[in-house]
Amino acid sequence: MVKIIITVLSLLNGGYMLADGIYVMLRGKYIGPPKPGPWAMLFEKLHINVFLLGPLFITFGLVWLAFLFSFLTKQNWAYSLGIVVALLTLWYLPVGTLISLIVLALLLTMRTKLGL
Repeated sequence: MVKIIITVLSLLNGGYMLADGIYVMLRGKYIGPPKPGPWAMLFEKLHINVFLLGPLFITFGLVWLAFLFSFLTKQNWAYSLGIVVALLTLWYLPVGTLISLIVLALLLTMRTKLGL
């Protein structure tokens, strides 16, 4: 059951970030409402135009999907990549943060049961 949860959450987070990154690069706005979610406030405080972050979203999406591939194919680097990508995605409030926390907690507590 834990493997299924990690798979679904990683696919959701990675797939959405990848799609959203491509979308913002093509359309100049993110999928959904005109104003991005709470995560945007973090970047705005740093005077970063959030509508230019498409490549960042694409990169994060691809890394999440790379983690998912490594996790499903039981690569020896899957655990480390999962921990890193989950930690680095904590800024993606609110849903990305929640997904990252769940994946992080499952990886940390279930490492031996997952065979990682």
